[in-house]
Amino acid sequence: MEACDWSERSANGHPDVARRGSSKGRGKGRVIMAEMQLQKKGKKSDNGIGSVVDFLLANARLVLGVGGAAMLGIATLAVKRLIDRAAAPPDEKDADGKVEQKSLEESWKEAVLLKASPKLVRKAKRSDLSTALPAPEPRLLTDVAESSRTPEEPPSEKPPLCRTLQETLLHYYSQEAVVPDAEVQVVKQLVLDIMAELQDFLKAKHPQMPFCALQLGGSLGGGLPVTSLDTAYVLLPLILEPHLWTFVPGEETILSDPQFWMIKRDNLEYTARGSSPWDRFMLGGYLSTRMVVESLHKTITASINWPAIGTVLECSIRPVIAPDDLRLEVIHQDFTLTINVLLVAKANDAVLLAYPDSTAPAENLWRRSYYREEVLRLQDLDSADSGVRQKCLHILKSICRQRPGLSHLSPTHLRHVLLHLTNEESDWSESAVGDRFLQLIESVIGYLAIGTLPCYFNGKVNLFSHLTEEEIDQVGYALYQIFSDPKSLLVK
Repeated sequence: MEACDWSERSANGHPDVARRGSSKGRGKGRVIMAEMQLQKKGKKSDNGIGSVVDFLLANARLVLGVGGAAMLGIATLAVKRLIDRAAAPPDEKDADGKVEQKSLEESWKEAVLLKASPKLVRKAKRSDLSTALPAPEPRLLTDVAESSRTPEEPPSEKPPLCRTLQETLLHYYSQEAVVPDAEVQVVKQLVLDIMAELQDFLKAKHPQMPFCALQLGGSLGGGLPVTSLDTAYVLLPLILEPHLWTFVPGEETILSDPQFWMIKRDNLEYTARGSSPWDRFMLGGYLSTRMVVESLHKTITASINWPAIGTVLECSIRPVIAPDDLRLEVIHQDFTLTINVLLVAKANDAVLLAYPDSTAPAENLWRRSYYREEVLRLQDLDSADSGVRQKCLHILKSICRQRPGLSHLSPTHLRHVLLHLTNEESDWSESAVGDRFLQLIESVIGYLAIGTLPCYFNGKVNLFSHLTEEEIDQVGYALYQIFSDPKSLLVK
């Protein structure tokens, strides 16, 4: 106001001076007002950038006029808001950047309860939202830029920066999960040679123990695709007289567990004890798996000259010392292998495996196996619609082998979950491999949450019955990590 009053008094007292200095006086007055406003705003904020901005706004009208000053003020205000937001403390930022902390158990269990579709889960990830930047327009390069290039570096093929889940899974399947056929044949031939040596020894030294010919089981035996070459299974079938032995289903035993059967000796009042060569392994009227396994273990460990056989086969063979475990450890110059010898009893369509586990409630239990049914069912389904069921199973089995947290999840569990999922989903084409893979993981987490995995061929059998709560939590959390970000776990 003082600047305005001074200008008016000068104009009234001296007209000529007022005319000559009217514009100059008004300009000087505005400068003084701008400085006063700058001092007032400087008290409110200690930010040097803000003071400079305010000073520019105060003097903009002198240089740019009214319209230019307004445009400059709007632009400067926008920049200032960006600076204030960047300088604000983390607590005042948007709520979108906050991440809720949850316990591990709640995280994987809530993933099942939400029933979120795989597509929604992938949309919530920053890696999926990011898109590749458009390629810049080609420009003419100068001679200097051309000369600065290094011709020694050939152009290399780099993987795409943004792969879809389908591309990631198929890449993992071809590069990591698939075992070369040449390596499979080498391991398979070595196992067959060891089987032949074991078969000849049992026929020559123990003719009183009638066995069928040894069979190669597992993936090497012509089942599902081979996931690893560190484990092989050899089946040793027993020959049981059908009129002397009866297979008792698990529901009819004293344990009333449909998973474990018994083999009962019949007609003891008409046929003397010893009529069958397996009578000496009988316990309480039933064929004892523990007695048969311990007898074979003594034969395999003490009677067979494994060092000599290993020398002929150019490898080292050593039986495992545990009396209730029939295993051979094979060390080759190119690989290490464990051969599991499984006792098998067959009757009609039932295949029973000896179960001499130390934690078993009885010593005469035989576990019902559905492996052949599982393999045939998956093969028939894939051949009917050219599906990728076995491929999904192959990928997840390979991941379970590589992650310690998933060691309690056996291939049997995965096969039965996959068969259950097949009844719910009909599209198993290669274009849907990503969705089916995530649904397979989500289904396993769902069964873990309730602690029950019903057998596909017998709903009364719970395949999770031997898992503890700690093991279930461990497997569930490991699977939840894969479900949350599958591409980061698959791509190396």
